[in-house]
Amino acid sequence: MRLRTVLATATAGLAAATCLTAAAGPANASNSRTSNACSSSVSIDRFSDALDKTTYDGTFVGNFSALAVDKDGSIAALEDRSSLFDLNAKTLQPERVVPLADENGAALDSEGLAIDRDGTRLITSETEPSIRRYSRDGKILDRLPVPSSLLVAPAGRAVSNQTFEGLTLLPGGHTLLASMEYPIAGDTSGDVRFQTWTRTKGDHFKLAAQYAYKPDASFLGVPEVQSLPDGRLLVLERGFTSGVGNTVRLYLADPRHATDTSGIDYLTGQPGVHLIKKTLLADIADCPSLGATAKQPQPNPLLDNIEGMAITGKEKGAYKVLLVSDDNQNAVQTTRFYYLRVRATPAF
Repeated sequence: MRLRTVLATATAGLAAATCLTAAAGPANASNSRTSNACSSSVSIDRFSDALDKTTYDGTFVGNFSALAVDKDGSIAALEDRSSLFDLNAKTLQPERVVPLADENGAALDSEGLAIDRDGTRLITSETEPSIRRYSRDGKILDRLPVPSSLLVAPAGRAVSNQTFEGLTLLPGGHTLLASMEYPIAGDTSGDVRFQTWTRTKGDHFKLAAQYAYKPDASFLGVPEVQSLPDGRLLVLERGFTSGVGNTVRLYLADPRHATDTSGIDYLTGQPGVHLIKKTLLADIADCPSLGATAKQPQPNPLLDNIEGMAITGKEKGAYKVLLVSDDNQNAVQTTRFYYLRVRATPAF
């Protein structure tokens, strides 16, 4: 999502290219864990601004809304302005860009990305909203059904630019999950709907269960969700306050015992509805800044409009998690990648 508050207060135009990659911290492993800790569960190794305000093959590199690890180990990076990049996993340098469009050739507000077991790309667009399956070269192969209530008004009860943001395949690849960014009209509890689909023959998907997730505050939305191997989720919550900056928090969530809300028209905080359980892993503002600089006020200069997340591996009991910020092609924002280590051990 392109945060409207940011765009309203920011200066137009593009800044000069900034190429800064922060050091990974002290060489001593024990000191590194201490100095780079964001919390008891999360640490940051380094960050990179190397792609900020750059271009590749005539396409602006930025506006990133989602990340995924491709079958060859490269990083697929989705722009919310209809471009899908392949990035080198080690250097982050672009190696390929594919334009995306809907069935009529119109641009998408592309926000969520998952790579299926055959290498095809499942991609959300926030405007309808929709989920389409694309080939590696950008050809539309399929389109998934969407519940009528989650469609943008007047067709449904959702608000444009506040719909499907996160997308992930659950363990085994049989179930696809998409997170709405904000509540739909009539859900006065402030809960956000997480919709799932189950795989059918021919690798199509049909509508399945739906769950409710409550962000910590009304100004916080859900820009990304990623599945862990045990079925739990890493969930980002993010918001922006003019003059203060971004709030970005990482949660561990468990949908496995949540109530199926697909048959509940309005979420009002009624009893008997069990929400997705969650626990805070880290507030990114609590991470060390590692020498980062910000182009506008931030609680921590490391922060920006973080919107994309991918789990890139596991090492010594910690998941390696890559985050990216969406710079909105804006002079006072930065395309920044963050390398985290996350221990998803808290019990619910």
